[in-house]
Amino acid sequence: MSGLEDARTFIQSLCDRIDGRLFGVREPVRLVLVGILTDAHVLIDDVPGVGKTTLIRMLAGLLGLRFSRVQFTPDLMPSDITGTSVLNLRTQEFEFRPGPIFTEVLLADEINRATPKTQAALLEAMQERQVTVDGMTYPLPDPFFVLATQNPVELEGTFPLPEAQLDRFILRVRMGYPEAEEEERILTVGRAGRTLSSAPLPDAPGLAELRGMVDRVRLEEPVRHYIVAMARATRVHPDVQVGASPRAIEHMGDAARGRAVLFGRDFVLPDDVLTTDARIRDRRVDDVLEEIVEGVPVPVEFQGA
Repeated sequence: MSGLEDARTFIQSLCDRIDGRLFGVREPVRLVLVGILTDAHVLIDDVPGVGKTTLIRMLAGLLGLRFSRVQFTPDLMPSDITGTSVLNLRTQEFEFRPGPIFTEVLLADEINRATPKTQAALLEAMQERQVTVDGMTYPLPDPFFVLATQNPVELEGTFPLPEAQLDRFILRVRMGYPEAEEEERILTVGRAGRTLSSAPLPDAPGLAELRGMVDRVRLEEPVRHYIVAMARATRVHPDVQVGASPRAIEHMGDAARGRAVLFGRDFVLPDDVLTTDARIRDRRVDDVLEEIVEGVPVPVEFQGA
């Protein structure tokens, strides 16, 4: 792969492949890819039946990444995710049996159905890329991503994610419903016509190569000021209880660089800046964020190209 233009072509091919199975999800695919390209975690927050799990499974397969799925339930224990030490009767010594978290892509399905204790088991893994069991620390594979889903409608029997955990996700993605013509395609093509191989794409670039491109993307001073102004605006808005943290500012910069690579650029435009969710009272998050974005002046002159 020779450069950013080839990266853009590859991303386009990947989106085309997924679009043959899940219609109308190009933007969610791009957003999840931003997380993968920036070595970060993504939360997909939407109603059942829109293809959250299928999207994550297909992305892992097409990128050639090892994949594990954990269905989060109230009776799930931390050791069910991280693994546990068991006694080897032959040697009379304890041996560590790795859990499903020892993978490259962990699908934490309906993450808000697990108890806070089990949710907390992911914190160390998401931040430090390691797990500690019985005083011993075990490194996780590289790359390692948590791609989590949650249902925002059915709240009975769920445990809201704490701020500390939400702060570990670079983006919260909503799938949305397909357009009417795309839903008609679902009926026209049928299930058999949408059953596609998720084998890795030929000539798929290595993630290390793609990450290197993200690291080299330029974030000019006016765009940096724009990101900081946006984050600081969330802290003074009357409807925001918890504004964007310094980690959120870092996430916004990383996400902007990742989005630039998706479109074959080595510089960030203001349109690449992706806002993160903040905790709101009384009003919808999207409405407040839109108000904040509209209130922050967009830089119009900077040396991008």
